[in-house]
Amino acid sequence: MKQQVFGGEVAQSKRPARRVGEAMWRGFRGKCPHCGEGRLFRSFLKTVDACEKCGEEIHHHRADDLPAYLVIVVVGHIVVSAFMGIEAVTAWPGWLHLAIWVPVTILMSLLLIQPIKGAIVGLQWALYMHGFGGEHDVIESHPEI
Repeated sequence: MKQQVFGGEVAQSKRPARRVGEAMWRGFRGKCPHCGEGRLFRSFLKTVDACEKCGEEIHHHRADDLPAYLVIVVVGHIVVSAFMGIEAVTAWPGWLHLAIWVPVTILMSLLLIQPIKGAIVGLQWALYMHGFGGEHDVIESHPEI
């Protein structure tokens, strides 16, 4: 049994450890982070409510904007590095750079957004976040000023 410290209190955790890397890889491939067999997405970025194979509920995940931010960071680093490398060794006009890098940026973003969102959902599942542990998120209100 593992002990976790929350705000100075020791809580007993009887939940089995979940393999984070495996869950993220399953999500990256668009599969259920629990069983690795069922589909994770019912449409481009909409997750299924529950896995069709094992019944794991997925509807309560909260990936929010993190996948988009990660796509911006990854694609931005690749495209800007490639642009600067090409610019350093060639004298291409601006229109040619636009004709190349804008479509590359859009294509890479579209190709990466779903796998990255799946990996984030897998991470949340593996760490028992946002309802994946059986309990509901508690939203504390701020005191009014």
